[in-house]
Amino acid sequence: MAYYTNRNGGSFFSNVPTVTRTLLVINIIMFVATLINEDFMIEKFALFYPTSYFFRWWQPLSHMFMHGGFWHIFFNMYTLLMFGSIIERTIGEKKFLILYFVCGFGAVLLHLGVQYLQIQNWMAAATPAAQINITNLLRTPTVGASGAIYGLLIAFAMLNPDAVLTLIFPPIPLKAKWWVIIFAAIELLTGMTGTVGGVAHFAHLGGMLFGFLLILYWRKKGTLWKR
Repeated sequence: MAYYTNRNGGSFFSNVPTVTRTLLVINIIMFVATLINEDFMIEKFALFYPTSYFFRWWQPLSHMFMHGGFWHIFFNMYTLLMFGSIIERTIGEKKFLILYFVCGFGAVLLHLGVQYLQIQNWMAAATPAAQINITNLLRTPTVGASGAIYGLLIAFAMLNPDAVLTLIFPPIPLKAKWWVIIFAAIELLTGMTGTVGGVAHFAHLGGMLFGFLLILYWRKKGTLWKR
């Protein structure tokens, strides 16, 4: 991992690449606004299923800048700062911005696709419990940049597969390519089994999938390294 110093004597934040810095600022502003008026922000800017009364057309975008609590935004923004900065410096501002939102919207597509299948199964069951499940799903908001962030993780691993990373917990050093495989397996397992509730596991997988496909596409076209 590279370390950068500001030779012009500016602040640390001013030395963060432009797109990464802008994304950080927007997320922080939206989080502060949510602290001030949580009900309004969740109702208007979180993501609801398209047939929900609460759904608005801008939510597939706006929900990427919403977070459900301090640790949620802290870990997402920490990861964005650490890995987003490196990726942006590597592939350039334009490609990084495209990558971020392709991963974010890819996360939305897979997340809503899984919800659609759930609704279809419940409708086929035609039981009171199934109807309650549908009602609860339509009233459940989804927030967070995690889909885009997971996409950045796999992009980093594809760009730097042999970079050794050590997590805070567990403090085990592994190459980036192995960490992302472990993360993907955990998300798939927990998403299929439902053992960790309240987390959009398939959104995480969607971000990783679209990040993988986009980096692969740029590589095959020979444009990955072109600014």
